[in-house]
Parts: sequence; structure tokens; C-alpha cells
Amino acid sequence: MNIKKRIDITKRGYRLLGKYCPGLIRAKVLAVTAATILPFAAILFSARIINEIAGEKRTGILILYVCLTIGLTFVFHLIKNAFERQASEKEAGMWNYFSKIFSDKQMSMDFADLEDVTVQKKRQKAQENLFMFGNGLAQLVWDTTGLVEVFVGIVASVSLTFTLFVSKTGNGVLDSFLWIPGLFLIMALAGIINSRFRKKENEVFEKWMDGTVWYNRTFMFYGHELYSNIARAKDVRLYRQDFTADREMQKLEDHNLKDNASLAKMSGYKGKTVLVLGVANALCYMYVVAKAGFGAFAVGSIVQYVGALMKLIESITEMFEVVSENRIYTEHLDKLYDYLDIDSERHEGNEKIKEDPQKDLTIEFKDVSFKYPGTENFVLKNISTKLKIGKKQAFVGANGAGKTTFVKLLCRLYDPTKGQILLNGKDIKEYDLKEYMKLFSFVFQDFKIFAFPLGQNISADLSYDKEKALECIKKVSLSDRYEKMEDGLETYLYKDVSEKGVNISGGEAQKIALARALYKDAPIIVLDEPTAALDPIAEAQVYSDFNSLVNNKTAVYISHRLSSCQFCDEILVFDKGEIVQRGTHNELVNDKGGKYFELWNAQAQYYK
Repeated sequence: MNIKKRIDITKRGYRLLGKYCPGLIRAKVLAVTAATILPFAAILFSARIINEIAGEKRTGILILYVCLTIGLTFVFHLIKNAFERQASEKEAGMWNYFSKIFSDKQMSMDFADLEDVTVQKKRQKAQENLFMFGNGLAQLVWDTTGLVEVFVGIVASVSLTFTLFVSKTGNGVLDSFLWIPGLFLIMALAGIINSRFRKKENEVFEKWMDGTVWYNRTFMFYGHELYSNIARAKDVRLYRQDFTADREMQKLEDHNLKDNASLAKMSGYKGKTVLVLGVANALCYMYVVAKAGFGAFAVGSIVQYVGALMKLIESITEMFEVVSENRIYTEHLDKLYDYLDIDSERHEGNEKIKEDPQKDLTIEFKDVSFKYPGTENFVLKNISTKLKIGKKQAFVGANGAGKTTFVKLLCRLYDPTKGQILLNGKDIKEYDLKEYMKLFSFVFQDFKIFAFPLGQNISADLSYDKEKALECIKKVSLSDRYEKMEDGLETYLYKDVSEKGVNISGGEAQKIALARALYKDAPIIVLDEPTAALDPIAEAQVYSDFNSLVNNKTAVYISHRLSSCQFCDEILVFDKGEIVQRGTHNELVNDKGGKYFELWNAQAQYYK
């Protein structure tokens, strides 16, 4: 990767941090600037104090130097501590902010991309780089400290060593101008050699890291999730999966033995680095002492020059490390950007819906065919039908017949591969997506209830109409359970957020999902297996109250249970991606050669 691209990637990283972790980098920069300047102030005034003691011993000057030393130390400590505290507070929440980067991206992506295996792998790789090893954005945060230390350290060191090279001893060799490039060459060589060792150390680390991806996944599953996940508890005990876990954990122990060898190799490179820096420091020290011995400057200045040169060597060496680290984390950031830069291909129009949604809507599937991205087989084939406003329509058919896919196209999670979906004669892609989605309330098979208060779950908002929420609770027959909730609509569901949270059953969760769909009060309600988790009595109650639940709304009802479709105005029978029959329950059940009759008899025989 060339230097220009690395600079662009780094700058974008800082912009990303500025958006999701505002104030973090500023606080770190100010804290490390104060911390880096502090020792230079001590070096400068210590040299002045020693020179004064060795020279004229002026009491007033000594007091001034001591006061300046103490005062500056106090001020820089205050600045450093204040901004370090601010940086620590920001950094404590850094990982949560990083998680939001992914959640924001997930919400902005096409639904098709969410289900795409290639995209999922990109996301997983980006998350592993970011969270498992602290590379990418986190390393940029941490290396900002080094970058500031390098810049401030070099500027301050050069300022304090400038007089070293212009001070004359009378010795032609020591006064030679060639000492300036010579010493800097020694420092640069030390930095380059250190960088080479650092690169080899990183190569070992990268190799170790590749194996650690598997290690972390395995450890998190077999060492933690397998036992902590209540949903797996029965199977773990009944099938003794703990034996499998023990076997896998033993593999991790064997892996650790190999890791120890890699870590020892990394330590060897660190030792060589220390040796190289020691040699460079010794050469600089000898040069300063030699000039002092020939009377170029007072003895106290030795403290200033030696201290400043040591700091300069550290800064130059760290500069090479910062550059080396930048090469590593920019590669990880590039993978993160590769995921974040996935463009949305969904066409979003800006057309507004002008008609009355309750009266003047016509939604038509016109010769629609669809196949999922990356597949060859059509899940829907040449579907043509209209959703009749104010009518209750049921979609039935075997698993994989295309019913749920039909609904995904209806709510624009996907767009048709062929054909059009029209709203009042216009392609739904031309409408503003948010405006279009206001037409629908959904309850999917795999609905989710969140660890929020009950009222927020029903309203899908932080604020809600209490009376309206209670009315929806009553309609879905959840009143008995609601009466037992001490905090009413403010009762947290589950215990993820609040210790006072209440656990709810699958059937209760499904009723809450129904209440949420009713609360939205959209003109079209889509129910995908809405009673799958309900017991027979609760299911019968929902069916008997169905007309009062949906009122005069357009209802699309998907079910495998044909007995639940009898109240619908029209039933569409799906088979292998096509609509093969349509009609009322009585019409279809009397067609003994039809698919509906076949499905009805297959289910009814168990109730005879």
C-alpha cells in the first residue's frame, strides 16, 4: 500500500472517530502534548540550576529557576491530568461507539446485502479486526499518542540540542560540522534497525493472529456461550455436549503451547531493539562528555544535552515504529472501509402518496418473478394479483412455495427480478420509501421483541399514547398478563437492560408483536403465521376477534393452517412459486382436484 493511500485511510479514520467518538482524539492530543513537554522543562531548568550552582551561585536566579521548574511542572501536570481523565472517559465507551458504526451500516444497507454471504464475510472480517485484536480504529486511537510524542519530542529535542553543535571547543575534530549529520545518521540507523525488528515481530504477530481468530471463536462458543445460553441448556445436558466442549477446549490448550513459542520469538526481537538503542545512546553520551571535557560548555549543560539527545533518539525510533504501526492498522482499516463502502443499490424515489390510504389504494403485482441474489432458481414466477382494499386475503401453500417472499417484495426488502409492483398504477420504486412503508404493519414469523419497556415495544417509539397502547393490549387478549406487571407499560421486558425486567413466553411475545402492528394503525396489515406460538385457546380467540382486530383495513394473512383461513374474503394458493388457485374457502375445498383440497385433507385427517 503506497504512502498516499495510507495517509488518506488515516485521515478518514480520524473523521470516523470524530463522528462516533467526538472529543476523544482532541483530549488525547492535549494530554500527551503536556506529558511530552514536561520532562523537557525539567531537563532545561535542571541544567540551568546546576550551571548556576557550579558558577556564580546567585540566590535570586536559583530561586527563579526552582520556582519556574515547580510552577511549570504543576501547570503541565494539571493540563495532563485534566485531559487524561477526559480521554479515559471517552475511551471507556469507545467500543460501544465502534459497535454503533456497524449498527448504523446495517440499517443503511439493502436487506438483500444483509443476507448476502459475501457481505456477511466482509462484516465478520471487519469486526474481528476491530474487536478481537484492537487493530484498525482502536490502534489509530492508541497510536495518536505516539504520533504526538514523536512530533513534540523531535521539536523540543532539536531546540535543546541546537547550542550543543554551535559551542566551540577549539578542537577541530569535535567542532566539525559533520557531527550533526553523523549523529542524526546514527539515530536514523537505530530507528531503521529497530523498525526492521519491529516488522519481523509484527510478521510473527500476524501469523499468530490468523490462528487466534479460530481460537477466539472456539473459546467464546465452547468456553462461554454453550453453557450460558439458556436456549441450549436442555440439549447440552441431555446429549452431554459438555464432553464435546471439553475436547475442543483441550485443542485450545495445545494451541496455547504453540503460541508460547511465537510469543518467545517476538520477545527476542524486542531484546535486539533494546541493544541497538543502547549503542546509539552510548555514542551520543560520549560525544557530549567529550565536548564538555574540552570546555565547550558548563557541566550542567551535560544534563541538558544528554537528556535531549536521549529523547531525540527515542522520538526518532518511535517515529519509525509509528510508521510501521500505521502500515498495519491502515490495512485493517481498509478492510473496514471495504465493508462500510458497500453501496445501496435500492432505488429510492421521492414521489409522495397523494390518495387517501384508507380508500384509494390499489397495489398490483404485474407479472412478477423473483430469484434471490446469487441463485439460479426463481422463487416466484409470473405472479399477477391485486391486493383488494378493505378485504382479507390469505396466502397458503407448502413451505418454500413463495408466500413469505411475496411479502418481502411487497415491503421492498427486495425488488422484483422481473415485472413490476404498482401502487395506484405507478412502480413502488418511484415512491419515497419512508412514505411507502407507512402503509404497512407487519408481524413476521421471526418477529423480535426488544428489552425495552412494554409501551415502547408496542409503540416502537420512546413516547406513546397510553390509552391507545392499552386498547391494543386488550384487543390481542394480553390484559391478564398486563395486570400482573407492576410497572404497567413501563415494565421492562427481559432482563438484558433492567434487573426488574419480566420474562415473557413465546405466545405472549407474539401477542405483543400483534399489538405493535395494531398500534401503528397502518391501512394494510400483513400477518405471517401470527398465531404460530399461541396455544389453541389463544389462537381460537385471535381468529374469533380477527375482524375487530383489523377493522376495515386491508389484511394479508399467511398461514400453514388452512382452518384459520376460513374467515378471509379470498385465499390465494401458492405452489412452487406460482399462484395455482384463488377463491373463498368453500369454493376451494369443493374443488377436489385442486391443491387447496389436497392440503386441506392432509391436515383435516388428523382431526377426524
